[in-house]
Amino acid sequence: MTPRYLLDTNVLSEPVAVRPDPSVLERLREHRSELATSSQVIHELAYGAARLPRSARRRNLERYLEQVVLTSMPVLTYDTQAALWHASERARLEALGKPAPTVDSQLAAIAVAHGLTLVTRNLRDFSSFAGLDCVSWHR
Repeated sequence: MTPRYLLDTNVLSEPVAVRPDPSVLERLREHRSELATSSQVIHELAYGAARLPRSARRRNLERYLEQVVLTSMPVLTYDTQAALWHASERARLEALGKPAPTVDSQLAAIAVAHGLTLVTRNLRDFSSFAGLDCVSWHR
């Protein structure tokens, strides 16, 4: 099946959270064949694990990334189409006095370039982007 949803780090990491949100876990199961993520999110997950001391928690996160995430969904990259949308949107937001963090705006650009709905816990972080379909699966 073709991806419909682009997962932000705070959604993709939910299955390994200390207290995972059951509604997010259910949505991840329900839409498992329609999920994608980005190379930026992979970086954030890998970086988060690498910063931890060697421990069971770190091994669990590394295993989740390697054996679940990287084998179960496409990882989309920041390509030319995303870069062009991002440049235009960045200029628009800066003119309004609303500069956006680079990783968030790259993630938004990838979602828009691929016609995907961005799934995040932080809707406010993405509310200024024009043309971005964004939802939260958290309670």
